[in-house]
Amino acid sequence: MLLRPFGLLCVLLTTVLYTQAQNRPNIIFILSDDHAYQATSAYGNKLVQTPNIDRIANAGALLNNNFVANSICGPSRATLLTGKYSHKNGYTLNEKRYDVNQTNFPTLLQQGGYQTAWIGKLHLGSLPVGFDYFNILPGQGQYYNPEFINNQNDTIQYKGYVTNLISEFFFDWLQKRDTSKPFFAVVGEKATHREWLPDVQDLGAYDNIDFPLPDDFFDNYDTRLAAQDQDMTIDKTMLLDLDLKVHQKFGTALKDAADAGPNKRYVNKGYARLDPEQAGAYEKYYGKISADFDAKKLSGKELVKWKFQRYLKDYYATAKSLDRNIGRILDYLDSTGLSKNTVVIYASDQGFYLGEHGWFDKRFIYEQSLKTAFVAKYPGVIKPGTKVAGFVSNVDWAPTILDFAGIKAPADIQGRSFFSLLKGKEPKDWRKDVYYHYYEYPQPHHVSPHFGIRAKDFVLVRFYKGVESWELFNLKKDPGEKVNVYKDTQYAKVVKDLKERLRKLIVEYEDKEALEIINKEI
Repeated sequence: MLLRPFGLLCVLLTTVLYTQAQNRPNIIFILSDDHAYQATSAYGNKLVQTPNIDRIANAGALLNNNFVANSICGPSRATLLTGKYSHKNGYTLNEKRYDVNQTNFPTLLQQGGYQTAWIGKLHLGSLPVGFDYFNILPGQGQYYNPEFINNQNDTIQYKGYVTNLISEFFFDWLQKRDTSKPFFAVVGEKATHREWLPDVQDLGAYDNIDFPLPDDFFDNYDTRLAAQDQDMTIDKTMLLDLDLKVHQKFGTALKDAADAGPNKRYVNKGYARLDPEQAGAYEKYYGKISADFDAKKLSGKELVKWKFQRYLKDYYATAKSLDRNIGRILDYLDSTGLSKNTVVIYASDQGFYLGEHGWFDKRFIYEQSLKTAFVAKYPGVIKPGTKVAGFVSNVDWAPTILDFAGIKAPADIQGRSFFSLLKGKEPKDWRKDVYYHYYEYPQPHHVSPHFGIRAKDFVLVRFYKGVESWELFNLKKDPGEKVNVYKDTQYAKVVKDLKERLRKLIVEYEDKEALEIINKEI
């Protein structure tokens, strides 16, 4: 039977669309939690190696200036999903309920022929929309023997360590997926969130390293009022029992909440859920740590320095499993041939302090909190060893992923695809500044809400609740952001220029709250 011209056209069109679908890349976004860029060897850490994150960077691109719009867990994920700033997507604070009725890019991927999945930590107070499959942690989730909620809305507890389980669920989904379609998947890691519980096999992995104190570890914040007012220091905020496991009890010994003590109540469930074998390993390791602590009888600065060492040893030991499981994912892709046409991205939801300014946590516009790791490989498209200097914000992540898939981003997305930067070409009109706005106050860390602009050589920030102040930092002279020069008359022209540029960004991104504040001052 001969095909009529129209029938032939339909066959050809179907064939073209099928071929395009087959050629479009799979996309995997590995998103960790609180993993500092300075904790990776790809970003220059000489003491601790992250060979599998480095594998992605070496095979593709590394962003040297990837910043977040609001340095806190849930809001960062809401920005990823929507490509919008917190004031636009409505998720400014943790522990709220994300509005799933708004447009998110995974739904657009579905409409474009992709199958989608989110596995691991989501932390948005609502079940995900736009995903054919999900298996997510409730809230923050637990490191040991955690529950997961699947897309049948069943909550099931599993035995094991959370990072390993997330990988297993991901591999299981890959094996069951529809192989006729390209896929997009988020691997949402819990690591390296507080309270830094390493996998049993990684306990003590870095006990042979004496980590050097940052040069600003004993920062006195004498020109920064908001820094004076915060509650996130290793000295006063980090707790010996809760965070560092000194004289902590594990496993069934903690099942009675009365056994937890005042500092342990809100995490006793995490320590209580260790099974006898896991608890035994923890008791053995941290029992020795506790005995050593008792013998030293530390106080003052020596106590703070000891806490810093224990913090980093647990933090890096927790990250060790994260990197190892990234290696498992990369090996799986290689062994199945999927790596040939799969984009692999690794990033953290925000930066984190590893003792800089004497802190842990994030929130501030300052560099270690504002900047996050972002590495990506796309075989045959992104040249291995690419270094990207252009300014990128996490509002740009969604439109870039859509660009990988050949799908046009909606007009209301506030970010912009940086695919061209990954291919080594920066558009002439690419941004020179990034905008930032943080909201959560007063708890949990008493960081005053603020908005600001990060330019190439300067940071200008306005704190507006709790503390009312402006800060300006000259990044060339003061990369550690220790000296606020806002009131220095020699920077008057810089302040005027940056305020105008800041206002322009506020207007562009339609941040009404910030606009009302800045309009009164310029």
